[in-house]
Amino acid sequence: MAEPGRPSGGSGMGNDRRAAAEAIQAPGTEESLWAAWAGWDQWDEVAVPEGPVVVLAAHPDDEVLGFGGTSGGLTSAGRQVHVVTVTDGEGSHPGSRLMPPPVLAQARRAELAEALDVLGVDRQLRHRLGVADMRVAEEEAHVCSQVEKVLRNSGATLCVAPWSGDLHSDHEAAGRAARAAASAVGIELWQYPVWMWHWAVPDDPRVPWRSFHRLPLAPEELARKKSALRCFRTQIAPLDDHAAVILPPEELAHHQRPFETVLVETESG
Repeated sequence: MAEPGRPSGGSGMGNDRRAAAEAIQAPGTEESLWAAWAGWDQWDEVAVPEGPVVVLAAHPDDEVLGFGGTSGGLTSAGRQVHVVTVTDGEGSHPGSRLMPPPVLAQARRAELAEALDVLGVDRQLRHRLGVADMRVAEEEAHVCSQVEKVLRNSGATLCVAPWSGDLHSDHEAAGRAARAAASAVGIELWQYPVWMWHWAVPDDPRVPWRSFHRLPLAPEELARKKSALRCFRTQIAPLDDHAAVILPPEELAHHQRPFETVLVETESG
């Protein structure tokens, strides 16, 4: 994740950057409302296809928030999981003197390495693109090219990426780049929401609920995911000179359910 309140670069949900920023800055939807919602009981479960999987993240922690439980289950089963991290997330704490962007970038890379170790992701299958935080849309063609290269070299049968409607410009650009790369290679694309659980509400008309599917997590998979999330110390606790917490407990709760959620796009929608 990156700092809340950074605007979207525009998506199928509209090009109003200010509205996107306000939606992320506003108080989020409580997890209790999502837990009481019957909507996801209607979603079909989906199985990960055989073969290597490539998971794309805009910032260190996105891949764990959205797909960490499933990734850990795949690695435990001996499956290849490649992780492509687009930025180092150095923009998450603007103005911090203790953690200026270069120091924060190094810290977040270290946190990600620790989290991926917890999930069992092979260190040889980790890819860092080094795009500047909040500049992914400007480098979208480059990101697409690099993701396509990983997909082809790995023989991946599935690409998993942030949702291109998440109302965060980096997430959306990463999702679009992944869609183009997966299409070029001819494999399926799944997208995971991150900020959506914050700004949307149950049955929200802005969200394509009919495209959503569930990935149930075994208790040990959820436990590993929770352990991996605790590695992101710069995101789940305040800095001494930056009181805002990027992932407070109420935000983390959206990503610690006994299942994960992906959008599976089809030609019809």
